[in-house]
Amino acid sequence: MLVDSHCHLNYPALADTAGIVARAHAAGVTVMQTISPQRSDFAAVKQLAESYPQIYCSIGIHPHEAEPHEDISEDELLREASHPRVIGIGETGLDFYYEHSPRKAQTELFRRHITVARQLDLPVIVHSRSADEETVAILQEEHEKGPFRFLIHCFSTTKYLSDESLKLGGYISCSGIITFKKSQALREAVATVPLDRLLVETDSPYLAPEPHRGQPCEPAYTAFTAQKLAEIKGVGALELAQATTDNFYRLFSKAARPG
Repeated sequence: MLVDSHCHLNYPALADTAGIVARAHAAGVTVMQTISPQRSDFAAVKQLAESYPQIYCSIGIHPHEAEPHEDISEDELLREASHPRVIGIGETGLDFYYEHSPRKAQTELFRRHITVARQLDLPVIVHSRSADEETVAILQEEHEKGPFRFLIHCFSTTKYLSDESLKLGGYISCSGIITFKKSQALREAVATVPLDRLLVETDSPYLAPEPHRGQPCEPAYTAFTAQKLAEIKGVGALELAQATTDNFYRLFSKAARPG
């Protein structure tokens, strides 16, 4: 059994939900978490999670959307994330590559998400791009205020980010990027992450792994990322699947494990 810990099932490219779920199940992906990047997605992801027992969801604001969501309050996030099928807070974090929102707005909203996650005892799903030092600084500062759980989603940057996140008890999630030919440095960084801190994801409909690169991604393709991760870690496919699934349910402890 595999878990796609991060996908966007309400996006138009994945509109055939029944087919998506069926193909995922056929590939051994029996659970998936659909992520909300903005307020307008909250209702849709919760409806998907209510409609399919294989689907859970998160509530949060992507850093690209920070500026138009500066008004979102802790109370609103708490209310939305109290839904029984919401198991994570995010995705949130920092993206200084595109800077679609000002850095100050991203930083303030990132901290607001962490505060809400502490109150609900839910893990924070962290996006970090071209901002690893700033991301680590916030994670460290917020941990000094009080512990919280977190996941570096779609890890694709520096070993510094993974090393410092692990020191704080964080988890690392790998996407199809680890299968790309030019990702050798990333594979070397992932090789140093303990097996009991790794998860797998697709970030569907983006980042389809080899051999489907360039096509719309879907949760079934988690199997290709898991296969490459098993090779990187030097373990069998079953051991990798068991470990990453155990890690998912340990981190996202609100999710009910089947059976």
